[in-house]
Amino acid sequence: MVKMIENIPQTPGEIPQTPGETHELHMNAEYLLELRNVTVVRGGKKILDSVSLSVKPGEHVAIIGPNGSGKSSLIKTFMKEYHPLVGAEGTVLKIMGRKTWHVFELRKMLGIVSGDLQQTCCRPIRVLDVVLSGFFSSIGIYYNHKVTPEMEVRAREVLSFLEVAWLADRLMSEISTGEARKVLIARALVNDPQVLILDEPSNSLDLKALHTFRESVRKIAYSGKSVVLVTHDLQDVIPEISRVILIRNGRVFRDGKKEEILTDANLSELFSLPVKVLENEGYYQAWT
Repeated sequence: MVKMIENIPQTPGEIPQTPGETHELHMNAEYLLELRNVTVVRGGKKILDSVSLSVKPGEHVAIIGPNGSGKSSLIKTFMKEYHPLVGAEGTVLKIMGRKTWHVFELRKMLGIVSGDLQQTCCRPIRVLDVVLSGFFSSIGIYYNHKVTPEMEVRAREVLSFLEVAWLADRLMSEISTGEARKVLIARALVNDPQVLILDEPSNSLDLKALHTFRESVRKIAYSGKSVVLVTHDLQDVIPEISRVILIRNGRVFRDGKKEEILTDANLSELFSLPVKVLENEGYYQAWT
């Protein structure tokens, strides 16, 4: 667990947890996410090419690459939307120590927040219902969903942890982009996942929303959950992230300690243009 940083705004208590058999499983697994020699082909093109990487419990990782480099394909592979090429030698794809998952069960165990999900949720749906829908891997609550009092208590507790409890009865179509991003994080957290995967989290956020969003992610990282940040923007990389993986053309280009990976030379080669990198109080910025 990372050392607490004084300027992180704290909410009393920890993220409420939901005990269960699957939680015992990933407490015993060596890796939360494990890929070895994974190749994915779509439309006759390799979109992931012999990718090998792993994330340990409690580890915070940034996966950085240009648009089209394979970042989103990597997430879809984790979520079993894309499948590795059958027959590739030495291929391993394990989530929390398991090779096989029911896709709906897996969606509960991996907390994923993406821009695509936010577009889907931008409808006149009550915020609390969106958070509760995380229990059912849906968007909103439907007639066949049985919401228990315990579920509602947990949903409100997670909204409170993220300091947006006051949004519970608002409609998703009426709140700001930054507020909606926090609601989707709450939806991801209701199932108490051990890893939160954020796909391009700062898109469309203004400076204030970006600041509050980062502080929320820092609180989650400090709570002990792993954070996997997928982005092309160095400014998304919170100080708690200690490891960076650079991906280019569907392959892992660099993987190591943040301070050793986020250099002028590496970023220039990654983006194929001269890049300067500046670090300030644990945050990074790049410009050309």
